[in-house]
Amino acid sequence: MSRRAPLVTLIVLLLLLGAALAVAVPWTPLPGADLQGEPLRDFSEQQLSREVAFHDAVRPSSYGSLVLGLVIAAALGLTRAGARAVGAIRGGWVWQVLLGTLALTALGRLATLPLSARSELVLREYGLSTQTWSSWLLDVAKGVLVGAALTALALVALVALARRTRRWWAWGALATAGLVVAGSFAYPLVVEPVFNRFTPLPAGELRDDLLALAERDGVAVQEVLVADASRRTTALNAYVSGFGSSRRIVVYDTLVEQAAPAEVALVVAHELGHAEERDVLVGTLLGALGAAAAVCALAVVLSWTPLLRRSGADGMADPRVLPLVLALIAVTTLLVAPASNLVSRRIEARADVHALDLTRDPSTFIATQQRLALSNLSDLDPHPLAYAFFATHPGVTERLALAREWERLRNVKP
Repeated sequence: MSRRAPLVTLIVLLLLLGAALAVAVPWTPLPGADLQGEPLRDFSEQQLSREVAFHDAVRPSSYGSLVLGLVIAAALGLTRAGARAVGAIRGGWVWQVLLGTLALTALGRLATLPLSARSELVLREYGLSTQTWSSWLLDVAKGVLVGAALTALALVALVALARRTRRWWAWGALATAGLVVAGSFAYPLVVEPVFNRFTPLPAGELRDDLLALAERDGVAVQEVLVADASRRTTALNAYVSGFGSSRRIVVYDTLVEQAAPAEVALVVAHELGHAEERDVLVGTLLGALGAAAAVCALAVVLSWTPLLRRSGADGMADPRVLPLVLALIAVTTLLVAPASNLVSRRIEARADVHALDLTRDPSTFIATQQRLALSNLSDLDPHPLAYAFFATHPGVTERLALAREWERLRNVKP
């Protein structure tokens, strides 16, 4: 297969993605603001020490799990071992892709399970996890099944296309982009209920206040849902997912039970910012462009004969290519993490500005961020590399500095 056509298409898609990012991402959420934070301004040395001790305890197993997973993926994808394992599955190419994806995903997860269990022990030691071992293992199994199913769906489509046409990458880019859009819409309705139960926020003053807040913001919200997060964690959180008729604003039951009404309202105001700016829809469309580009990049990589020979596969039409594709996905996901996290942090910062504009209550914003940071044991002074590769939200000191700068720039009196 010639690599010229997919390479040219890849370049075009990357240019489109770059243009979309330049237009859609709020690169300066609060123009003129100085967002340099100082941890000791808002947190005591004891609080800093506890957070540092927690991360020192949890990082070795977390990082070890990441590295081990990459090593296993590379060992299976860059040798013939993975290809032989997939080729040994009977029943035709569809079953080889489906069962092969499940088997390889489960193998990687089983290998890292002891390290994950060590992380779970640390979470329990610091009071962040409320799970039993049985519920934890059940969540692990659910994660493997859901992840494997979503991945297998895309891979079956790509292999099927490759078995029918030499231009599989073009149709595959369109199909994968479509799957990203469909998945983002369906995720709140199909996947999220696998891990949590959701109930409408009970009638009362808090519900009335939150719906009134949404109405004042001009965001159509029929219900605010409460997730039963307390059965696995003590962390306080909220999020928005889906778009169109599947859009939902979800708050953890821990937040509703432990935070003051003004704090819950401020967190919901942040999520309303995502809804008003259609961040989920924009993120989905950016993700669709990225997925289409990834398929074209895959076609370019698979046109390199020595790599295919090493992997023991003949090409995308051969199910034995599955371990190599999974290895490439794992490595690429890590490599693009700094860029995707940077985009995410800018979008989250804009939602913070929206919450401040809507509530005009920087003091409660600051108090809420301090509470969330301490309850969730957030990294108060992250290392630049850890921040780049793993932080999807601005650091807590940045968010506190943002609130103070918002107060100064908007000339709001405390």
